[in-house]
Amino acid sequence: MPQPNPEVFAIAFASLGLIALVVALRRLLHAHIFAATRSALLGLLLVTGAAFLFAFSMTLHTYARLTYEQPVAQLAFVALGPQLYTATLVRAPSGDVETFALNGDEWQLDARVLKWRGVANLLGMDSRYRLERLGGRSVEIEQERSAPRSVYALGAAPALDLWLLARAYPRWLPFVDAVYGSATYLPMADGARYQVTISQTGLVARPTNEAAESAVGNWH
Repeated sequence: MPQPNPEVFAIAFASLGLIALVVALRRLLHAHIFAATRSALLGLLLVTGAAFLFAFSMTLHTYARLTYEQPVAQLAFVALGPQLYTATLVRAPSGDVETFALNGDEWQLDARVLKWRGVANLLGMDSRYRLERLGGRSVEIEQERSAPRSVYALGAAPALDLWLLARAYPRWLPFVDAVYGSATYLPMADGARYQVTISQTGLVARPTNEAAESAVGNWH
């Protein structure tokens, strides 16, 4: 099913708003004050709605569609020294490659998820996700508290982030059903490779080679 495009609604609202404002101006010129005021208010309401829909569309572009369990990334690790690894992250489906230096015993990938309800569901809008950060972590709690941290953002947050707005003002955005963070973590090991997928319940990581399977088997 084709996804509804908020930009199309924004253009429609803006066009109707401008027409209403032109009508208001013509009525004002003919001294029809009450009718002009009514048309102006309608026009301003439509233009404001168009501005909101446009901003909503812009923030959605920073999230990817979530329709079923689907691959979001592959991770590969090369040991550089004790508790120090190079992590190569390949995003799916774009194939974009990023490389990071991670400290610790385990890697952790975080994502943000948006789910819809009401009108948004009726319009057929899919849930959305955005990878947020990748970091290293230690098995030992005391070491985790004192060891150097290695955490990387996986994308710049937009100026207007619907995820943050929905958390801060849930009553203002009744069409947002849930906003939640999801994370998955597994051990790092030399030569280990993992595939990370996401579903409506969050991120899932699975080993894809013998080095990763061995690391998970010896994990404690």
